[in-house]
Amino acid sequence: MPIVTIKDVARAANVSTATVSRVFNNAVVVDEATRTRVQEVSQRLNYIPNALGRSLSTRRTDAIGLLLPDLFGEFFSEVLRGSDQTAQQANYHLVVSSSHNDRAEIRAALRMMRGRVDGLVIMSPDLDAETLNRNLPQSLPVVLLNCYVDTDRFDSLNIDNYGGAYAITQHLLSHGHKHIAILKGTEKNIDAAQRLQGFNKAVADHGGDGGVRYEINGNFSEADGYDAVKQILALTPRPTAVFASNDSMAIGAMSALRDSGLQVPKDIALAGFDDIPIASYLTPSLTTVRVGIHGLGVHAIETVLHAFKNKNEHRKQQVLLSTTLSLRGSCGCDQSNNAN
Repeated sequence: MPIVTIKDVARAANVSTATVSRVFNNAVVVDEATRTRVQEVSQRLNYIPNALGRSLSTRRTDAIGLLLPDLFGEFFSEVLRGSDQTAQQANYHLVVSSSHNDRAEIRAALRMMRGRVDGLVIMSPDLDAETLNRNLPQSLPVVLLNCYVDTDRFDSLNIDNYGGAYAITQHLLSHGHKHIAILKGTEKNIDAAQRLQGFNKAVADHGGDGGVRYEINGNFSEADGYDAVKQILALTPRPTAVFASNDSMAIGAMSALRDSGLQVPKDIALAGFDDIPIASYLTPSLTTVRVGIHGLGVHAIETVLHAFKNKNEHRKQQVLLSTTLSLRGSCGCDQSNNAN
């Protein structure tokens, strides 16, 4: 079957090719009768507009790029879900890529996005200003999501990792736990570092009361949380409370504690960070720091769309997103109890 061209549509509708182009670009100069006739002919001929040609003429692609460090796990799937829903509501498509925290992959993904998207949301712990400046045009709206880049050239949305970790640690300490451990996140990861700082400051501010503070290495995965329990159970004195730097490690730790014959929170209290959807359905349900992950994606897409549509009026902002505590059964709280 031959490919139907814009000239075929124009000839059948008895209009110019420019008019057909204006119809598909939603130009207001086309009267309604002509627009209807062109659309009916296009449907009858099964005409598919050339997306590249349309983007060249309108200087827009109707696509937003989203670069994530990974696509595995509930955290990233929730960011993706919020981003995609918001983009669709604005009649935009989402172009998704994953860098796996590899600098070469990050550069390749940025170059791939150039000219193909109207704006870009980036979440990457290994991003730096030089990489952005070398691989992206100055005119492209960019929102950095939980990246820590030394520049105010881009909009940025960052989670209050320090404040959330401080608050959840203080809560555990308020339950009378003197011997407390943290399962740390990935080494050199800024989120992990900030959560460790918040944990340490909360312990220091609490005064210690003769207790012991432990730091256990982790890598933000369920497997690391599971394996860390072996180290925790070998400690003397054994911790009575554990703060895992994300929910995935907390879930792994909860499973390992159960396999070891221990009860949460009776034998060891447990808390996480992120409040991924499954956290409230565990037994016991998981006490955690609520980030509002779906809202991260929503906010990021809304910001990049505003920047694209209001280029001359949009003011770049660096926003620190506050966290709250979801207090549930794993720390000994009533499962319906939530607090700020």
